[in-house]
Parts: sequence; structure tokens; C-alpha cells
Amino acid sequence: MSLDYVEHYSIDDYALWEGDWELIDGMPYAMAPSPMVTHQSINMKISRQLDEELEECPDCQALFEIDWEVSSDTVVRPDSLVICYEPDEKLTKKPEIIFEVASPSTVTKDEKVKFEIYEREGVKYYIIVYPDTKVAKAYELKDGRYIKKGDFSDEKTTFTLPTCDIEFDFSRIWRVKK
Repeated sequence: MSLDYVEHYSIDDYALWEGDWELIDGMPYAMAPSPMVTHQSINMKISRQLDEELEECPDCQALFEIDWEVSSDTVVRPDSLVICYEPDEKLTKKPEIIFEVASPSTVTKDEKVKFEIYEREGVKYYIIVYPDTKVAKAYELKDGRYIKKGDFSDEKTTFTLPTCDIEFDFSRIWRVKK
């Protein structure tokens, strides 16, 4: 006799765990060890640029590596994001923009699992950044589906938010070797 049994965890379980985890549809995902220097550098530049662009926008703010409680069995930690509401101590509403910096250990989750979650939850823009090729793939939600906005390396694009726009310059996120 075969019993197919899979544990299903909730946010309450997640709150008790030690270490860095994401919880997706009740399944735990161990976070990779602390990101490498390139990943951290790119993510910091993304967050800094988002923060600078939002200085004149009182309704929106950029956040860096913070948990978003999507549902009772899903908690994700995007690399950088933008919200256009005043949050409580925890993020429980959807962000407007999410950036994920892909690494070999996260690329499948970023391209498939998180892509589907962010699309389903109505995140307006999802950008996956690939440090090795210096390309960022940007998607925009239209009629409930992500449509590719473009592949960006050194171009600028505009992200339209409810009360402001962000002109994002992708050339500013890559480390330039001298």
C-alpha cells in the first residue's frame, strides 16, 4: 500500500522556523546562502535607483529583501520591490514592481514559480535580472497575463505606477570594470 503524503505548511509554521526560508503554496524552500557580491551589488543599485526615482512620489516606496505574505501558505522574499500603499509591519498586499536577481540556484524558481505567483497576484511589473549576461527581462501585466516589455541592458524604460512614473536606467545596475 502506498500513501502519497506531502506536508503542507502555513504562515504560522513559517514564523517558527530558524534560518532563511520562503513558503510557496505550503512547501518550504530554503533560501540560498547569503548572495554573492555581484548579486548584492546589482540589487543594491536597483533599490537605490528605485528609491531615488520615488523621492517625489509620496505614495510609493522602494523596499529591499522583505517578506511578502501572499496568502496563508505562501511567503516570498523578492530582492527589490515597490509598493504604493502604507504598509503595516508586514507586507500583505501586492507590490507594484518586483525585481529578482537570478542566480544559478534561484533561476528556475524566479522564471517559473515566482513568475506564476506574481502574475496570479497582479504584480504590475516583474523584472528578472541576469548578472552573467547583463540582461534584465521585464514583464508587464496586461489582462491578467505577463507580456514581455523588453530585454534591457543599457536602455531606459518607464514603469507607470498609480500616482507616479519611474524612469529606470538599466545601464546603472551593472558594475563597470575600469
